Order: sequence, then structure tokens, then C-alpha cells
Amino acid sequence: MNMERSMCAASDPAAQWEQIDWSQCEQKVRRLQARIVKATQEGRYGKVKALQWLLTHSFHGRALAVKRVTHNQGKNTPGVDGAIWSTPASRYKAIDTLKRRGYKPRPLRRVYIPKTNGKLRPLGIPTMKDRAMQALYLLALLPIAETTAEPNSYGFRPERSTADAINQCFLVLARKSSAQWVLEGDIRGCFDNISHAWMLDHIPADKDVLRKWLKAGFMENRTLFPTEAGTPQGGIISPTLANLTLDGLERLLKATFDRKAARWKAENPKVNFVRYADDFIITGSSKELLEDEVKPLVERFMFERGLQLSPEKTCITHIEDGFDFLGQNVRKYDGKFLITPSKKNMHAFLEKVRGVIRQNRSANQESLIRMLNPIIRGWANYHRHISASSAYRKTGMVLWHSLWRWAKFRHPNKTSAWIAKRYWHRLGGRKWCFAAVAGPNPHPAPPMMAWLVDPTKTRIRRHVKVKSDANPFDLGWYGYFESRERLKKARARR
Repeated sequence: MNMERSMCAASDPAAQWEQIDWSQCEQKVRRLQARIVKATQEGRYGKVKALQWLLTHSFHGRALAVKRVTHNQGKNTPGVDGAIWSTPASRYKAIDTLKRRGYKPRPLRRVYIPKTNGKLRPLGIPTMKDRAMQALYLLALLPIAETTAEPNSYGFRPERSTADAINQCFLVLARKSSAQWVLEGDIRGCFDNISHAWMLDHIPADKDVLRKWLKAGFMENRTLFPTEAGTPQGGIISPTLANLTLDGLERLLKATFDRKAARWKAENPKVNFVRYADDFIITGSSKELLEDEVKPLVERFMFERGLQLSPEKTCITHIEDGFDFLGQNVRKYDGKFLITPSKKNMHAFLEKVRGVIRQNRSANQESLIRMLNPIIRGWANYHRHISASSAYRKTGMVLWHSLWRWAKFRHPNKTSAWIAKRYWHRLGGRKWCFAAVAGPNPHPAPPMMAWLVDPTKTRIRRHVKVKSDANPFDLGWYGYFESRERLKKARARR
């Protein structure tokens, strides 16, 4: 411990926090995580537990845990105790509080956020200390989760994204010989209903600490409510716990249907599985196969974990009719396979943009542009790996009409020519660019312009899917992920 703290020469906690060598902390933790991966691959579970204990009790792991919860978006959101670690001194002192002995988590603070369907999703906000403890134990759990994860699970995993899941859909559905039927799976209240008993029996984490988190309860209107099932949405470790709970279904499907096809010399059932968090699809050669064999198997798998499929949202669809997955529509048009932004996703995006414009009728043009640009850029970049050109043109036209109404509302007595000259300018090859002079400029210098992002200018780039068995905590895969990172940076500069 003294050797670890020798990196901080100053006695003042604030100065000690500022002088922590974060690259050394990350290096030490990554080395322990790589050893956990190797021990897991070798089946040496006693060594896995010993290495997990070493990581969760190390200064480097505890320091990184505190850094994570004090540098993310929720750093100013307190739990039931109202405490936040906003100063360097408080952050450094918090490192010493992350101890297993005597640890007792506080209840979660219950809040609700709106869902796209108008309902409310409950979130549990842990205290800063509980968040840091979860972040610490997650450092020791993630290497195991990644080593044992299923090949086509993409949600809440490092170095994986929705683009990887959509690309896998392309691989299993695009060919003429691909499966024609798809089971769209939706788990009812996944995070709220996972069996505590199943998690405590199967999750490779410290059982005492995990039990305390699961049974901590939540506070709502100054009333304490117990938690008998589920893992709270809002906890740092919750997505990984959910992934570990749902892992195994793809392997079960493969073992079941590959064995049946081999035994009876039947035709290829074409059963493929793609999952992102608790949303998944399963392909099949026929509707009867999915209805009579695949769906009952999935229901039994879920039942063991305290879960059940949602009857309203779980359905079987032909690829010619198409289905929505992760905000994108997957469909074949007379045999031609296309993935496009879904109508629901486009509608939600346009409603959000229209809402910002309506709520800022009195804002100046530059402020409106700066509010809209992150929304437009984020939506366009999300869909840049698929056939989105038509959707970009449509949203560009809707944006133009919404902004024209905004300008007409501000100047009801001005002519259309005056409004067009006032708010739209020629920039480069664009004739109708919604742009404004940004900030003060010296008179001789050309004015600095702030302009609205044009979604039609977003380049379509095909995504290179991550290899299914790639593990970012395995030393043997470090070079692979470094090359992917270099490719991303090179594409970003173009």
C-alpha cells in the first residue's frame, strides 16, 4: 500500500489526487484483468477469485473507480444521502472508503424517465459510494463476462455497438439462401424481474457484496421499498449483470438445432441469434419452426431466470414484411435486402427537432443552430452505416420547412426574399445554408459563420463488424483492437 501511494508525494489530499499517475493505474488494472481472462480460459476458478480480490482491494482499482463516477455525466447527481464528490480532496478521501469490510449499501433513489411509448421507466440512483463500489467490482467482473460472453451479444459491452448488431443481421439475412422468418424477442421488464437466486448462484462475483446490492431496496416519497427481484436500471454494474444472466441462449439454440439437423439429416434450420442488451432476434427457415420449437425453448430459458417474453412485442415476421431493430428497419424488397432508418425512429427524431425549434422562437439564430447541431449530427452519424440517403433527404426537407416557419414567425411583416437573405446564405457549394455570424469579429476579417449541419452531407460508410470472439481484456487481442482504433481515427479525419 505504501509503495502504491508513493506516487503521490504531496500530503494535501487535493494535491495527492491531482498527482495520481492514471496511466500507471490503468496499466496495473489491465494487467490484472488479463490474468483474470487467462485463469478463466484455463478453468482455474480459485485463481480467478484470488485475482478478483486482489484487484478490488488495490489502490489502482479503487482510484479508477472513483475517477469513473466523478467524471461521467452523473457526477452531479446525488443518491439518497445527497452527497457528491465534487472536489479533488473529497475524491482522494473517497478512495479509502471503498472497503469490503463493513460495507453496507444505501437504498436507491427512485426516479422516472419518459419512454418513447409515453410510459415511464424507473431508474434507481445509488449513492456516490455505492456507484464507486459497483465500478470497482465491475473492473473485476468484466474480464470474466467478456471471456464467457456469447459471440453475437453486442449490448453494453466494450468495443461493441449497435452497428455491430445490425451488421450481423445483414450477414444472416441478406443472401438469397438466408432464413426468411424472424422471431422478434422482447423481454418484459428484464432489469426489474431477474431472479436474485439465479444471479447469486451463477454470477462470478463476490456473493456477499452482490447480495447487499440486490437487497438494498429503494426510496420513493420518503418510503423504503424492498427489492425482491431484478437489478436496478441506473446502477453501473447492472448492464453486465443482465448480460451474464441472458448469456447461454445462443449456445443453447446452436446445440439444440445443429444436433437435430445432424441426427435426422434434416434441412438446415437456419437458426441464428443476434442480441443487443434485452432485445434480440432469432432467424429460422420456417414460421412453424420458430413458433413450435424455438419460442418454447426461449420461454423455458427465460423462466429459469425469472423472466418472460412480452406477448405484445414478441412476434414472428417474414423478411419481406420487415422488422424494426435498434431504430432501423430490416427488410427485403422483392429479394433486395435493405436496412434503413425506421419510421418510428425518424418520427421521434423530427419531433425532437421540431420541439427544440418551437421552444426557442425567441432565441437568436446562432443559439438555435448550436442547440440543433448535436441532435442532427448524432442522429445522422448513428445511421451512417446503412442505406440512409433517402431518409437524410427527407429529414433535410422537413428541417428546412420547420426553420422557415420559425423565421416567418419572427418576422411576420417581412417578405420571403428578405427572410431568405437574412437567414440563409451560400457557403461553398450550398446555396441554402441556414447560417449566422458567430460572435464578434474584427471588421477587416471575414465573418465567422455558424451553420446548421446538413444531414444529406453525411457520408455513408459501411461498418466493419468486430470479430465475434474478440476480447478486449485478452492480451492476444490487443493488436486487433489497436488496429480498429487506428482505422476509426483515420476515417474520422477524412
